[in-house]
Amino acid sequence: MRKLLAAALTTFSLASAWAWPDKPVTLVVPFPPGGSTDLIARTLAPKLQEKLGGTFIVDNKAGATGTIGAGAVARAPADGHTLLVSSLGPYVIAPHLLAKVPYDALKDFDYLTVAVQAPNVLVVPAASPHKSMADVIAFHKANPGKMTLASSGNGSSDHLTAEMFWLQTGTSGTHVPYKGGGPVMTDLLGGQVDGSFMNINTAMPQITAGKLRPLAITSAKRSPLLPAVPTMEESGIKEANVYSWQAIAGPRGLPADVKAKLHAAIVAGLADPQVKAKLLDLGFEMVANTPEQFAAYQASEFARWKKLIETRNIKAD
Repeated sequence: MRKLLAAALTTFSLASAWAWPDKPVTLVVPFPPGGSTDLIARTLAPKLQEKLGGTFIVDNKAGATGTIGAGAVARAPADGHTLLVSSLGPYVIAPHLLAKVPYDALKDFDYLTVAVQAPNVLVVPAASPHKSMADVIAFHKANPGKMTLASSGNGSSDHLTAEMFWLQTGTSGTHVPYKGGGPVMTDLLGGQVDGSFMNINTAMPQITAGKLRPLAITSAKRSPLLPAVPTMEESGIKEANVYSWQAIAGPRGLPADVKAKLHAAIVAGLADPQVKAKLLDLGFEMVANTPEQFAAYQASEFARWKKLIETRNIKAD
């Protein structure tokens, strides 16, 4: 009887695996449409559908710095039909900024892969007197608190990069938070703020147009899009490598076979020549790491940003 029961359970398990996906798979993006994370989800959805069958749809479930959508995924059945496509915020930043989030970032997700990453770049208006990072540091030291650095919001990647810069250089400036990247760009181009550690994807069009001047990039090595722009480390600022990244996870407890199929399909989708060329042109760097590598990276980033947020006493509002 035990052998028959084991065989029946095995048959049922295999049948369930073969049937997946047997209903639409929802890619939850915890931000409004139009941003980098939304772009990644909508680029991958048709590739996943092509490789796995079924229907893959994108659901923008924005609010509370991404934690509403992330919480919805954490509470969803762990059957592979609900996935989270998010930037680093809900994974490693929001849990330290908000008094309470509706999930445990270290325990409630099965991490699939970091799809892509992109560095930030310090940009100033073309009319700025600052021509290099050395100029910026010298100004900070001579004029504590005077230089304004804008960000898309408290706790955003561009904000935390500025805080990291001030911490590593022993200087101070004034953080000017906005509600989103659009208003930052408007005021930066208009000269209302002095600079911003803007994501390279957002900054490139205005850099190319000659309206913004890039001074330093937060990647470990120079970007092929901006080969003449030195890294922060080349500019003498240590431990300042910062990436904004987009990654995919599911609720904790995904079936092993479903998890393996999802990971393989995501990696294959990212490796598609047209997809890869499009993302590289936009300034993304391909990552496509393993679930184990993502879990280790998430834990490392979680600890890193927790330390910075506590050290700098950064608040969500």
